[in-house]
Amino acid sequence: MAGPSEQRAGAELSVLRHDEGVRLDPDRLIALYAGLGEAGAERVICRATEELAVRIADMRNFVASGDLAALPRAGELLAKIATQVGMATLSRVAGDVCTCARSRDMAGLAATLARLERIGDRSVTAVWDLQDITI
Repeated sequence: MAGPSEQRAGAELSVLRHDEGVRLDPDRLIALYAGLGEAGAERVICRATEELAVRIADMRNFVASGDLAALPRAGELLAKIATQVGMATLSRVAGDVCTCARSRDMAGLAATLARLERIGDRSVTAVWDLQDITI
């Protein structure tokens, strides 16, 4: 039988990087700016990003407290808000979190919720970057 030092000698450590892009719907942003003007569109996007952060925090808290019944509603609201401001990937991942919660897939739920948080951060940054470049 191999000793502890012999067992570790061949072990390798892998580090996973989560460097996933996000997909935005620029037509949604253009429609917001066309319909509301620059100041109005920026107010809507600002409120939406604040609300998205609150919904993601709520979802994290629902999982931590074991309240999976409340999770789908928060996820559906998050998806709706994300769609309104063109965050297509965020909207889709929110739906994935809801699916995992409804099926009580705890491993899937943990993974998709972590992905939702990453995609949320990247989506907010991408929307503001897109505004600065194209609108």
